[in-house]
Amino acid sequence: MAKVMPKTGLRWRVAIVDDHVPSRADVRAAVAAAGGEVAGEATRAADALAMVSSVRPDVVIFAVGLPDGDGVATAAAVTSGNDCPVVLFTSHTRDELVARAQSAGVMAYLLKPLRPAELAPALDLAVARFAETRQLRQTLEERKVIERAKGRLMDKLNLTEEEAFRRLRRAAMNSRRPMVEIARALLVSESVTEDLPRI
Repeated sequence: MAKVMPKTGLRWRVAIVDDHVPSRADVRAAVAAAGGEVAGEATRAADALAMVSSVRPDVVIFAVGLPDGDGVATAAAVTSGNDCPVVLFTSHTRDELVARAQSAGVMAYLLKPLRPAELAPALDLAVARFAETRQLRQTLEERKVIERAKGRLMDKLNLTEEEAFRRLRRAAMNSRRPMVEIARALLVSESVTEDLPRI
């Protein structure tokens, strides 16, 4: 059963997915001692995604073994949606588990039994890595949009790559908007005019 708790502005808001009562109590105490709060808890894989979606934590701590499924697979569903970073909480360090955790997008590990002093560095690292990864992904997506818009300008106006780039940059400066917004607007207007029926 998932339990949802109210929001406040502390160091981080943490969600815990673990069916082991003493482990959850240890994590809860360590989070509070480090200046964070537990925003939600779930004891089953089936409840984890809904809980994470509703409480929107800064980081989720997932146990590997859950009574109704695999914590790593459920963690992968959280990371694939780019909801928030995941820290794996386990007593195992087998190579196979580490490889699966990496593939699932897990950002850090905590070993059972929990040593409270290890919690804050692991959560801080996970949150920082997640933000960095998200920023890199966004930058890459923005570059792709700008490249597509530049290509359209080159084709339509018979411009060189440098001339197309300069036009986008000038439009961005004149409108005081980011170049990616100008590029998106260009691509949208192009697609709209292409979709209009010919008269």
